[in-house]
Amino acid sequence: MKKFLTLFFAVFLITLTFIMKDRIKAQTNECSNPSSLNLSAIEKCLTEIQKAYELSIKATKPLESQLSSLQTQITGIKQRVKIIEGDILIKKENIDEGYKNLAKQQEILFATIRNYYIRSYYNSPLLAFLSVTSASEITKSLAYQKAATDQDKVIITNIALSIQDLETKKRNLENEQTRLVAIKANLDEESAKIEEIVKGARAYQSVLSSQIASLNAQQQQIIGKRQAGLNLPTSLGAGPLFCTDDRKLDPGFGNAFAFFTFGIPHRVGMNQYGALGRAQGGQSHEDILRAYFDNFNFEQRSNINISVQGYGSMPLETYLLGIYEMPESWPLEALKAQVIAARSYALAYTDNGSKEICTTQSCQVYKGGNKGGEWERAVRETEGKTMVSGGSPISSWYSSTDGGYTFTASDVGWSDRSFTKRLRDTNGDIGGFSDLFAKAYDKDSPCFYAAQGWRSQYGKSAWLKSSEVADIVNIILLARADSSTKDHFYQTDKPHPYGGEVWSEERVKSELRNKNIAPFNDISDISVSADFGVGRVTSVNISGDASSQSFDGAEFKDWFNLRAPANIQIVGPLYNIERK
Repeated sequence: MKKFLTLFFAVFLITLTFIMKDRIKAQTNECSNPSSLNLSAIEKCLTEIQKAYELSIKATKPLESQLSSLQTQITGIKQRVKIIEGDILIKKENIDEGYKNLAKQQEILFATIRNYYIRSYYNSPLLAFLSVTSASEITKSLAYQKAATDQDKVIITNIALSIQDLETKKRNLENEQTRLVAIKANLDEESAKIEEIVKGARAYQSVLSSQIASLNAQQQQIIGKRQAGLNLPTSLGAGPLFCTDDRKLDPGFGNAFAFFTFGIPHRVGMNQYGALGRAQGGQSHEDILRAYFDNFNFEQRSNINISVQGYGSMPLETYLLGIYEMPESWPLEALKAQVIAARSYALAYTDNGSKEICTTQSCQVYKGGNKGGEWERAVRETEGKTMVSGGSPISSWYSSTDGGYTFTASDVGWSDRSFTKRLRDTNGDIGGFSDLFAKAYDKDSPCFYAAQGWRSQYGKSAWLKSSEVADIVNIILLARADSSTKDHFYQTDKPHPYGGEVWSEERVKSELRNKNIAPFNDISDISVSADFGVGRVTSVNISGDASSQSFDGAEFKDWFNLRAPANIQIVGPLYNIERK
């Protein structure tokens, strides 16, 4: 067993050493400080670290079962050692008791030896012959003398054998105790080695996992900035929404597919078009705000001065008159809900006036002056009214169009806030997309259902060819079969982000064939399954010339956004596929 363990440890350490050397670039200071990296550097680091992590898992996984087996064996041996220790203790007690009894037997031994010599001297056959008068008495006397002498011999022999047996048992016991000490020491040593190997492997994987998580977070931030290149407004403060209905555009080719998202980022807090629909349905501003926020109360706050970027210090209520986040023509109750959300947000953002607030969508849009009309009325009639949670104004986020569903802050990767909530923003149950089009409160938004992104050709649309969709399906299949190929799956119409090789559609197909996986050339049908309770696609179902495949909704979206051409993207968790 010891030889096996030594060989096992050597193989493990050599394997781990090669892993560490092969992936040393992923352990550099550059990758350890993701906040200073650009997207290309992050993707490079992330790829290297993911490979190292996967190799570490791959290298240690078969060893873990052996380690577990060894630990089981050692545990069994230790249990057996305990039993042997108990047996040795019993043997020792028996030997000790034997030596106590031997002290008494020694007295018998000495007396018996004395008697034996006395009898040997006096009990001679000649004396017996001279001392008796008849032959029978001579015979009896000789027989008696022999019996007495034989008995003495038996007693002497038995006691001698007892002494010898005790000595032998004592030596054996001492040998067993010595061996047991060595075995226990060896077990402790081997157990420590195994624990050290497991600990080291898991610590190494933990470091890689931590770096992957950090780089993933940074990557998502940069991807978010890229998504901002679509110029999708986070709120109505950017002006009228512009989302093209690609269903009306002709790409110039048939068997085309377009991926339509419900809503646009960021889907947390008040849905502005949803507020419009609720106000049109007769809901008050308090009804509207309680629909979109949780765990808060309405409280009055004084008209403190706040600092506005580029405008200096001014009273809070004066600042609100110049907020341009909702059309003044919308119903008064929707405007009041927006005013209270803007007031609460301003107080939370400035920490009750101690910090400066910006004037763009990064905060909330302020253009100065007095917007007037119904907006001014909404400000005056709700003066001081604020949403408060835990004694502080809440960061009452809002967005233009949520596509029928809102999410918590943590759902979209922000810090958790107890006042945000998941909401099916409809006036009834939803069983399918047709129900959503009919019942969503924000269904009148031009961005309620739209394909995002476009190419300069193909009618400046987001329509994709069947072969392009097949390519996206193929890279997912290849990534599943061999995760080390992921670094080659960037957009084919753009260079690799950090100088690597982007595999073409044909190269991806070839790699699949090499792995005995039939690639797709054409897609005949795509459908989605969705959880209409929370507003997420659960699976994407593909049929084509190769076979039928099903993918997790989030998995498909992520690969789509990595591989799809130009800036075409799926920008939310709930989406559908149109076909032309």
